[in-house]
Amino acid sequence: MFRRRSDDAAASATVLEKQDETPQARHPQAKKGRPTPKRSEAEASRRTRVTVPKDRKEASRQARDRMRVEREKQRQALIDGDERHLPARDKGPVRKFARDYVDSRWSLAEFFLPAAVVILVLSIIKVPTLQLLSTLLFLLFFVMVILDFVRLGFGLRKQLGERFAGQNTRGVVAYGIMRTLQMRRLRLPKPQVRRGEKP
Repeated sequence: MFRRRSDDAAASATVLEKQDETPQARHPQAKKGRPTPKRSEAEASRRTRVTVPKDRKEASRQARDRMRVEREKQRQALIDGDERHLPARDKGPVRKFARDYVDSRWSLAEFFLPAAVVILVLSIIKVPTLQLLSTLLFLLFFVMVILDFVRLGFGLRKQLGERFAGQNTRGVVAYGIMRTLQMRRLRLPKPQVRRGEKP
């Protein structure tokens, strides 16, 4: 009789030890003990796990593919003006306003390169009168372009101060002036306003 009771106690102790060793099922309402990851973080970690390259050659191929896709997006954005994929130097409402301000106006500077070619051709011709004329034309055109830069720079700076007061506009005037040196049809990003329109 005493023996049987001691056997039962030993058996129950063994069962309790096994229960301690096995992990307990968590109650649905109980806390996990760690924060639930955000959906974006979970998707990013899944993507990382799936696309981890097996060797350096595969990694470099994937990097080239990503760069090619990114360059294509930037090229398309420069054509259609999509702000999401523009290069960093062209992004933002301040830069867009500067582009629109320049594109809506006529500027002597955009004809600088064609005029320089004509003047160069005139200077090559070995006629002293034409060579002197070409030099005078070049100097006159150069001075007029500088004056046009000053006019455009002051106007753009004033508009930026009124529209974007308190925002960082450093380098935007130079950005706009450099854009005027390009012929309108060759500008990138492509002009989004017509001449005479208010930006």
